[in-house]
Order: sequence, then structure tokens, then C-alpha cells
Amino acid sequence: MSDLASSAPQQPAETVASATTVAPSPSFTHFIAQSDAIGQGLFVILLLMSLLSWALIVTKGVGLILREKRSQAFLNLFWNATSLESVQHELNTHGAEEPFGHLTAHAMQAQAHHARYGAAKLEEAGTAQEFLTRTIKKVLDEETLRMESGLTALATVGATAPFVGLFGTVWGVYHALTAIGMSGSASLDKVAGPVGEALIMTGVGLAVAIPAVVAYNWLTRSNRVWGSRLDTFAFELFAFLSTGQTLKASGEQGGASVRSLPTASNGGTR
Repeated sequence: MSDLASSAPQQPAETVASATTVAPSPSFTHFIAQSDAIGQGLFVILLLMSLLSWALIVTKGVGLILREKRSQAFLNLFWNATSLESVQHELNTHGAEEPFGHLTAHAMQAQAHHARYGAAKLEEAGTAQEFLTRTIKKVLDEETLRMESGLTALATVGATAPFVGLFGTVWGVYHALTAIGMSGSASLDKVAGPVGEALIMTGVGLAVAIPAVVAYNWLTRSNRVWGSRLDTFAFELFAFLSTGQTLKASGEQGGASVRSLPTASNGGTR
């Protein structure tokens, strides 16, 4: 038995060690560690794009929720007020923290300023209604710009992040194939790992771009709805400040009715 055991062929130690060694699986961290400055720089760019887009998504989303809550509270206060003086007092006390209150405050200040001082400067030229119209238009433009702030950055991230990731993949594949060619081994197990790691950059680019595109479309539609609501309120506010009456839809009947409300000058109903 000892002779048979001693006569059995012995495997070299290097063969046994290579058999027990498991080839490393493709991983993103390994790819980043093996990348050069350009590959790592592209990853940093994608990371910054992702942080920027998510910061905008969270900020704009929270702002949209707060804007809806505050606007609904102000509109309830405005339409249930007994006079413009009570609305003015509320704005002076708590300030305007949402678009409808901001528009109302500026419109009322413009009307009071023109009634007191008239057309003292070139920007105040024209009748009181013309000055009020220009003020409302200016505030609407300001609110539109405020709501659309940050959307350009989201659109840029959504449009460019896939191409940045694709460029990182191309650069990684190029260096992987160059290294394989220099080693003289072109077997599948030598090619699949580095190429698979390089393809991860394309996935990272898509992971950065998709949330930015979805958020951009969501915020664009929300801003369009808010712009329409502001335009409708601006028309009613202008009619109310100009004539002391506001136009309100009659609801299911589909007609229009004119509801007389008290003005700040006489405190009574016309």
C-alpha cells in the first residue's frame, strides 16, 4: 500500500494553487481602481450630476408641496375675506410666501401707489388699469422664472449623462483591449472581465439620466398647471381691483356669474 501511494503521480504545487484560485468577477470598484485619470474623472462627473439632479428633485418637490399648501390657504382667505383691507392686513402681517399672495400684494400696492402719486415716472405712465396690467404681467413673469429655475440643469443631466457613461465605457474597453493585447492572451475569460466592467459605466450613465428626465417632465407639467392657475387668478384679480367685481364660474351650469364684493374704499357692496 505504501508503494502504491508513493508511486501515484504527484501534481505540481502551482497546478493545485491555480485550481483553487477563483477568477475575480467583474466589479465596478475593480474597474474604477484599474482606470486611469480620464475614466475616474468621468465617474466623478457622473457622481456630481447625480447629486445635482437629486438635490434639485428633492428641493423642487418639497417646494411644490409647500406651495400647494400655502396657496390653498391664501386662496381660501382671499375669497372668504369681507374686504380688501382684511386681505391687505393679512399680507402685511404674515407676508406673501406663495405665488397668489405675491401677485395680490404687488397688484394692490400698484393700485394704491398709482392712486396716490399718479404717473410720476416713466414706468408708471398710462392709466391706472394700464399700470396695474403691467405690474401683474411683471409678477407673472417673475413667478414663472422662479418655478422654472433648475429645470435647465435637470434637462442637461438627462440629455448628457448617457453619453458621458458611454464615453467611459468606450474608454474602458479601449484600455482593456490594449492591456489584453500586450499580455498576448486573447481568451474569452481574459476579455469578458475587463469589457464587462467597462460596460458598467453605461449603466451608471443611464441610472443618472433616468431620474433627471422623469423629474424634468413632472416639474414641467406642474409648472404649466400652476401657470394656468395663476393666469386665471390674475384675470379675476385684475377685474376685481379695476371694477370691484370678480368673475366666478357657475360650476355645473357652465355659465359665468358676476359676484359683487366690497372694495377697500367704501367697505360696502356694489
